[in-house]
Amino acid sequence: MSGFRIRSSPTSDARSSDGSARSRREGPPSVLSVRSVVGQMFVLQVAVVVLLAIGAIVMLVLAAQRESAREAGNRSLAVAQGLASSPGLVEALASPDPTAVLQPRVKEAAKGSGVDFLSVLNRDGIRYAHSSLPELIGTQAPTNMAPLLAGRTVEGKAVGRLGPQIRVFVPVKKPDGSVVGAIGSGVTLKHVTDRVTEQLPAVLGAAAGAVAVTTGGAALLSRRLLRQTHGLGPAEITRMYEHHDAVLHSVREGVLIVGGDGRLLLANDEARRLLDLPPDAEGHHVTGLGLEGRTAGLLTTGRTTTDEVHLAGDRLLAVNARPTDRAGGPAGSVVTLRDTTDLRALAGRAEGARERLRLLYEAGMRIGTTLDVVRTAEELAEVGTLRFADMVTVELAEPVVRGGEPTEGGTEMRRTAARGVRQDSPLHSAGEVIRFAPTSPMASSMAGGRAVLEADLSAADGWRAQDPERARRVLDYGVHSLISVPLRARGVVLGLADFWRGEGSEAFGEEDLSFAEELAARAAVCIDNARRYTREHATAVTLQRSLLPRSLPEQSAVEVAYRYLPAKAGVGGDWFDVIPLPGARVALVVGDVVGHGLHAAATMGRLRTAVHNFSALDLAPDELLAYLDELVAHIDADQATTEKEAPTITGATCLYAIYDPVTGMCTIARAGHLGPALVHPDGTVTF
Repeated sequence: MSGFRIRSSPTSDARSSDGSARSRREGPPSVLSVRSVVGQMFVLQVAVVVLLAIGAIVMLVLAAQRESAREAGNRSLAVAQGLASSPGLVEALASPDPTAVLQPRVKEAAKGSGVDFLSVLNRDGIRYAHSSLPELIGTQAPTNMAPLLAGRTVEGKAVGRLGPQIRVFVPVKKPDGSVVGAIGSGVTLKHVTDRVTEQLPAVLGAAAGAVAVTTGGAALLSRRLLRQTHGLGPAEITRMYEHHDAVLHSVREGVLIVGGDGRLLLANDEARRLLDLPPDAEGHHVTGLGLEGRTAGLLTTGRTTTDEVHLAGDRLLAVNARPTDRAGGPAGSVVTLRDTTDLRALAGRAEGARERLRLLYEAGMRIGTTLDVVRTAEELAEVGTLRFADMVTVELAEPVVRGGEPTEGGTEMRRTAARGVRQDSPLHSAGEVIRFAPTSPMASSMAGGRAVLEADLSAADGWRAQDPERARRVLDYGVHSLISVPLRARGVVLGLADFWRGEGSEAFGEEDLSFAEELAARAAVCIDNARRYTREHATAVTLQRSLLPRSLPEQSAVEVAYRYLPAKAGVGGDWFDVIPLPGARVALVVGDVVGHGLHAAATMGRLRTAVHNFSALDLAPDELLAYLDELVAHIDADQATTEKEAPTITGATCLYAIYDPVTGMCTIARAGHLGPALVHPDGTVTF
């Protein structure tokens, strides 16, 4: 909440009511919506097809250009060789006026040959004839005559008077093999490009057709997949599958889902093990899976039962069955199986298991009562020392304590909680930072993601290597057994829970591992919830502080003092402002958005900005609040239209006052907000 202290005169009050939020349900998701995983896949497919088409076009154009250039070179060579071997050419070069004889022959030979120029050179490289540029006759050709005089043909690209060109020079030889001149022939690159351009429409048409066909096929498949995924986004599908995996593969019970027609729809690994199901059991009728008759009858009838004992081979199973169509779901039943063979065979272990079940139930009630990371770790330590371990220590990654994500591969942890039946424990105390050695059971449990049992610490060389001196004190203290369990949530290791037993308690056994893992798993979820709440709360606090005024503007109308006290239960949407107005006046604003968290803080920022903008219009307080009320209604309508299930502004209050020091009048309007408090010079307060 916030407040102002001003010297003021009697006030006039006007009220405006809050607008109600309106919302509309969105239509079905579109294939083109990139918020869904199907939309992202469709866009990616189209992008890949377009890129492949562009690449194909570029490659075809380059190939056509290379082929055209090769053809131009071959044509130039053929024309030059044909002219060089034509009858009478040697005699013409030796005639008194070679140009008069050769120029007509060159021009005639160039017609219909497909080359852009033909020229005749003497041994010195002087042009005697040129089909395209007669003005070059008698000039020196820019080519090296040495290879030609040696009887070799010269090919290559060059830039001449006709532009970039592919040209060939062929020597003209006498019958005795001596060179008397050369024939030059060439095609400009412009003609090569024109030939490629002629082929381009066909290439583009083929590419466009391929893109259209592929895009249409992708659209049809995406629409079908969209109906199957219900338009869920990647994050939602990820959460759904994480929950699916947690239910199917993390629980210590078999899970079966049977359809209304008696066919097995789903079986987790534990159920396959308990019932010895074949690998292809899913999709088959339960009567054809080789199950014991009573069990198969229960699965086909779909009746409800609780902890009904069934025989499966040499196992005694506690079976629970519930129908799936109670809440309008599909017909069928879900069945859970729990192996109770050892519990019934060993009464002592059965009692211990029941005790642990009670402890797990108590853990569910006592762990996670707050959204504080440290307190949740302490609650885990408290529950663990009730009837399971003599001492419990909890180490968390340093970022987790502050609400951040743990770094991968880190073995440095901060001991967040430590509790034991005695207070003089030689273990590291809470608050200390510990770097676990690679050989320690703690590092092994983090690396493997599973609980590690050290039944006899005196023989655990890896544990003693962590800190030999402290290990000796721990053993002297009477601690003899350890279970180290990673605290995993959403596939990430947040820290460790270490359970210790000392003198007077039996060593941990293999049967204790599952209980420790179950206890740690429940605590890890609570710690992760607290961590994410801490991060979100810190983000919301930062956002709220950034949206509030950091300093008050200069104005001479009033003396202003303010104090902002954020809500202790969470980040709220309270705000205040001092806005200078024309005529030495000043506007004083106090507002509140109902609710807490990021949405309330962000909405507060929008309303605060709107008040600033409306105040620039120099409106009366009641008119300004009326406009603000309309804005809130529009914001709710837009959010309901553009965002599915978007949070609306469920409530906001505002008090807007304009103080005029010239007249001494303070005009106030409020919408749902508390009235102002007036402090008189003698210290008395009236409302």
